[in-house]
Amino acid sequence: MGLRAKSAIVGLGITAMGRVYGRDGYDFAAEAIKLAMDDAGLDKRDIDGLLINTRPSATSWLQLQNTLGFRDLKLINQMYSAGATAGTMVQYATMAIEAGLASAVAIVFADAPLTESPSSVYTGADVLPLSGMAGLKCAYGYYGAHPGYALAAKRHMHLFGTTSRQLGAIAVAERAWAVMNPHAQMRKPITIEDHQNSRYVVEPLRLLDCCLVSNGGVAVIVTSAERAGNLRQPAVYVLGMAQASPGDDLRLDREPGIYTGAAMAGEMAFRMAGVTVEDIDILELYDCFTYTVLVTLEDYGFCKKGEGGAFVEDGRLGPGGSLPTNTGGGQLSGYYMWGMTPLSEAVIQARGHGYDRQVSKNDLVLVSGNGSTLNQHSTLILSKHQS
Repeated sequence: MGLRAKSAIVGLGITAMGRVYGRDGYDFAAEAIKLAMDDAGLDKRDIDGLLINTRPSATSWLQLQNTLGFRDLKLINQMYSAGATAGTMVQYATMAIEAGLASAVAIVFADAPLTESPSSVYTGADVLPLSGMAGLKCAYGYYGAHPGYALAAKRHMHLFGTTSRQLGAIAVAERAWAVMNPHAQMRKPITIEDHQNSRYVVEPLRLLDCCLVSNGGVAVIVTSAERAGNLRQPAVYVLGMAQASPGDDLRLDREPGIYTGAAMAGEMAFRMAGVTVEDIDILELYDCFTYTVLVTLEDYGFCKKGEGGAFVEDGRLGPGGSLPTNTGGGQLSGYYMWGMTPLSEAVIQARGHGYDRQVSKNDLVLVSGNGSTLNQHSTLILSKHQS
């Protein structure tokens, strides 16, 4: 039906990741796209679309086309929907391909916020208004990502009795996956006690509840399902896709951070794919914070609202668990490439290329993206099968 299985991801490029100094995001982006093209067995003459995800403070990256030697592109844009951008870019690429407006689209995110000299990154001061009424939050210390997620987590704890140790179970499970991922920045196992002993960043979120910061780049190539079967790598078909943004208007009749866009985006993507939560084998969820994983599980329907804490505390998300989640370590322990982190690991798992961390049943992989403190959301359902 509609766009179901009309496109596939055929190329994946991942650069060196983490504390990689002396390079800028533009350089990482160019390398990631080149790696993705080589992975797919394509060259620059085959690419006629380019979608670029950057931080909102970044200047125009459209010259990346000339850096890579792409000629006569039919589709080019620099997009930003926060951490939901990767999923929305796959959606737009699919629609363009199905409409005959492009045939092979390169999608990339790259960033290099880390420097050898200690500095503050992702503070939000470069993207939030600091004057007038809009600056009141900053005046009270609400800037950057941490306070909004901390408030949401605290509200969830108040409403449902969720505990810090339950959030810690998510961090521990993801670290167990990261131990087996050569791309991961953090490969030393942790325990619940390690989580509980880590310092608060913004209460109730501790250091091990928070994602990494990484230098690097990730790119994928999207093409038509018909073409995908003739390329170098196993095709990863896009069975379902959707995005949603419920709007955090701060009205008293809303519960922002408790009920998120995952519910709407998930329902639409499941309907397009013709599957249910019971059919999903692997989850690759956006995990800027442990709480993001918990509330996304609830809104997708893997457990009821308010039961996320009890749902995750038995270890089901980790290796050997019944619901393998963030199998590369996610953004908490793997690497932080916004929505490209869950998307890249989903492609690896769907192809069967996870090696030591490969999940044996990998027919359906669910991918989420999240941004603007649980306001923007994207969902993809990927499969190694076209039907």
